[in-house]
Amino acid sequence: MTQTRHQSGAPWRNFYGRLKGKGLRPAQERYLDEDLPARQLSGVDWQDNPERAPLDLAARFGDRPVVLEVGFGGGEHLVHLAEAAPDTAFIGCEPYINGVAMLLGKLRESPAQNVAIHPGDVRDLFDVLPDHSLSAAFLLYPDPWPKKRHHRRRFVTPEHLGPLYRALQPGALFRMATDIPDYVRQALEEVPRAGFAWQAERAADWRTPWAGWPSTRYEQKALREGRVPHYLSFERL
Repeated sequence: MTQTRHQSGAPWRNFYGRLKGKGLRPAQERYLDEDLPARQLSGVDWQDNPERAPLDLAARFGDRPVVLEVGFGGGEHLVHLAEAAPDTAFIGCEPYINGVAMLLGKLRESPAQNVAIHPGDVRDLFDVLPDHSLSAAFLLYPDPWPKKRHHRRRFVTPEHLGPLYRALQPGALFRMATDIPDYVRQALEEVPRAGFAWQAERAADWRTPWAGWPSTRYEQKALREGRVPHYLSFERL
């Protein structure tokens, strides 16, 4: 796993929760042992790239556009995207190892060969992503950090949005989904300040799923528990 620290060596405040849940099933352990090495994006971990040299994405993906998903959960959305756009490369970042195992299991059943995984903190990836190297990014149902004193741990803060802005191409979309109204409030305050324009045309747009959106287990949980999912699209200016 990656080291959670700034390039300066100072510790980070994590924007995600636990790294591992209940015990992995034997099949999931096998996915991690057998499939992750080929899928893992090399040059991101500190021990492999202590100088933090920029990644050569063309060596891994050729001339395909590259899309990032931050915190892919169980991987439903990421696999859906990869199958729908085989000529696009996808990078999924997820520090929760159970989620990584779930994604690997789905990829075993999928024809998609265009997914690379960083099983760790996306900020380590931001360290080494070249400027303007991403054509889109997704943040779906991030950890809500509901207590006010923890709001600075949320992804939609300058610590994370600044590196994301740098890595995205001008005109690229940053899309996020959340069922937490206060997360929406903070996103609508912070994301435009970081250089993005909200793409809503009507007040109801933030409750309208994007075209082709596959309902994820997090969305289904929100609906079962009576919370309203919100879908926000921002353009990198």
